[in-house]
Parts: sequence; C-alpha cells; structure tokens
Amino acid sequence: MNQLTPELLDGAHPLLLLPDAVLLPEGPADGHAVVVADGSFRAVGPAEELVRAHPHLHPVPLPGHVLMPGFVDSHHHLTQSFGSALAFGEPSEIFRRVWVPLEGALDEESGYVAAKLAAYEALRGGFTTVADAGTRAGVDVEVVASAARDAGIRCVLGLVCNDADNGDPAVLAEAEKHLARYADDPLVHPSLAVSVPEAATEETLRGTARLAAESGAVVQIHVNEHLAGVERSLVSHGLRPLEYLHAIGALGPQLLAAHATLLTPRELTLLADTGTAVSYNPVASAWKGNAVAPATALAERGVRFGLGTDGTRGDGFRLAEAAEFAQRIAYGLVTGDSSCGAGWTWLEHASRGGADAVGLGARTGTIAEGLAADFLLVDVTNPELALSWDLPWELVRRGNRDQISAVFVAGRMRLWRGSPVGWDGPALVRQAAGLARATVGRAAITRVHPTSTQARERSTAR
Repeated sequence: MNQLTPELLDGAHPLLLLPDAVLLPEGPADGHAVVVADGSFRAVGPAEELVRAHPHLHPVPLPGHVLMPGFVDSHHHLTQSFGSALAFGEPSEIFRRVWVPLEGALDEESGYVAAKLAAYEALRGGFTTVADAGTRAGVDVEVVASAARDAGIRCVLGLVCNDADNGDPAVLAEAEKHLARYADDPLVHPSLAVSVPEAATEETLRGTARLAAESGAVVQIHVNEHLAGVERSLVSHGLRPLEYLHAIGALGPQLLAAHATLLTPRELTLLADTGTAVSYNPVASAWKGNAVAPATALAERGVRFGLGTDGTRGDGFRLAEAAEFAQRIAYGLVTGDSSCGAGWTWLEHASRGGADAVGLGARTGTIAEGLAADFLLVDVTNPELALSWDLPWELVRRGNRDQISAVFVAGRMRLWRGSPVGWDGPALVRQAAGLARATVGRAAITRVHPTSTQARERSTAR
C-alpha cells in the first residue's frame, strides 16, 4: 500500500524524490531520482548516485509512482470556462455566436473566477502550463494573470491585438508594454495574440511578429481552422490564411498557429521551412471543427507542434489519447497505419513539444537538470497501469487524471489527489456556478441547437 502523504512533499525545502521511474525524453528510466530545489530540477540521475551526492537530504521514496513532465496545453481560452458546454452540437465558427458575446459579458470578478476555474480544471488534468490565446473581456489582462498565479499554474498570457475594425494606432505600443510588463514574472509569460489573420491589419500582423521575435515570445493566431475562414481569405487576398501570413512575413518561430486543420502540401512545407509552431487541438476538431490537423505528417516533416485543449476539457491524458485516436480515425485507418506515431509521439508533444511550441522549451516540458520543476506523480499501482509492458502507450491509452497523485509547478505542490493546495477548490466551483448563470444570462449568445433536454422534450411532443 502506498503511504505517500502531502507532508512528505513540502517544497519549502529541497526534495530528493525516489519514484519507481522517471519519464525522460528517451523513455522511462527505472531507479532514477530527482533533486528539486528553488523551483527547478537540481539533479536528475540514478537514485543511488543522487543519494550519495546529497547526504544532507532525506530521500523521499515514492513507491508505485512514475515522475513525469507536466502536460502543456498549447491552446486555451481561460475566460471561456463558463460556456464550455455551450459548444456541444454546434457548427463551426462558434466564436462569433458564443465566445465573443460570452467574454463581453464578463466583469473583473467573473473574469477572474472563470480564469481560475479553467486553471483549476487544467491542474486536475495534469497540465502545469497553459497558453491563453487572449481574452476579449473588457478587463485588464492582469485579471487573468492573477487567476493563473493564485491557482498556481504556469501561463503563457496572450494580449489580443485585433485592430482591423478600429484601426487602433496604439495597438503595437500596448503590445510592447504587455511584453515588458510580464518579462520577469516567474509564472506568467507574455504573449501576443490575433484572433484570426483577418482581425488585424497587415501592419499589426508584421509588427506583432517583430516584437515577439525580438523578445523571445510567441504570437498566437487561429489559422486555417474553418472552411469559411479559408474562403474569406481567398476572396480578400487570393491566398489562404497561412499563405497570406507567409506573404507578409509573419511566419516564423515566433508564430504559434492554432488548429491548422486545413493544410495543403505547400502549407506543410511553409510550416517546416519557416520553423512555425502549431497547436494541434484534436478534441476541438471533433467538437466544433471542420477537419483534423495532419499531426502525423507534421511530426514526419519536423514541424514544431504541441497539443491544445482549446478549452474543451482539461485532462492531459484524455488529450493525448484524442491526439492519437483522431489521427487513427482521420488518416491511419485508410492507409493501414496501425501505429499513428505510437504512444511516445503524443506524450512528447503533450510535454516537451508543447513547451517548445509556446516558447518555453528552455524553461519547462522535460525532466532535466536546470529546468523548472513542473511535474506529475502518477500512481501506476491501479488496474489500468499496474500490468505494464509499454508505459508510454499505456499512459496514452489507459491513463487518466484520477491516477495523478500530485502536480508540481515551479517546485511547489499545487494539487494533491485532485484538490488544490493552499486554497479552497470546492468554494471556487460554487462561486463559479452562480456567476456563470448570471454571465450567460446577460450575454447575447446565439445557439443553433437546443440543449439535450430541450431536444428530447420537442421530440416527445412530436
């Protein structure tokens, strides 16, 4: 029986952790240990060597556990959590009918609670980092930053720079201030964002790319997600959205292209040649999209990409499973590809690849000396994982968030067996439930389909 307790994992002092295995980039390493101090991994290696090298530290055995990198959500909208279920059964481009009016109805209190609720769900699902693509709520982005900090999650925080409608001359100056404002924040990392290429002027698309490249940040843009958007770009520019961004010089390592579900062979080449990163969001494709991004082709071509939830559900293991499953359904079955990248591919892009895509590859995403101690302790004594033959595959196919004993961000335990450390999770959920009803009630949301209950009532009436 595992006697692991949260008191053994107090990150206020250096920790020498001895799990059954450590999940390294090359695979699970049995009998390995880590030293955590001052928010980072100070040492990673064979347990016997680390115990000898650190006689002043009391080893903490973690029987029945694997220590693995935390998941990185490369595409999220934290202030949309109140409307997560409003996307069910809806056709594509719901941002026009649901997300814009919903976020427009948020005030500071509801915006903070919505963002913290999303961060809480993400932590419960094993995410230690989320990339927020910018809120359209009429509040200062510090509201979202505060929610992320208070929850204890690492956040790549986007500032929306849309100016096509109003021609805002100050948009680039505000972008520069945002990048400076969070340059030294330990948990909040600044990013710029444009909703879709058509939402910003050519000058702003070029300017945000330049500012992000100069500061080592990323620009998050929804690209080639929906057929309607591709067609509008063809009508306006004679080019598809990704081609247009390339033509004006906005592609490059600083761009994080969200979704990229509708890619031509030429666009795959553009992504590979320019070093542009992609957020592959398989659950969003199933719930509200037109297609599934060709992620196995991206991997084969060496395109940088991570996995994103797009706010659908904050469960890292189910996201990794969806990433593999969507490739199998969309591409593998018709070609006889029974592997579809194998389990390790999706774990890699859910962690190290995701950190690289969001601009934090030098900071997190891997269990390695000098990187931030953002990691999970996963119980492998349960029926799903105890009979292990191939741990990466098993984590993808049979892992779930109930198996996560602890979540650490920057060396501090933020979640213990589903509950936040240092603050009241159930109280937040209760507060969010009341605020969500009021927010949705005053938002001018337009749904195409009725709720399941309404649909059943109508069917019964007929």
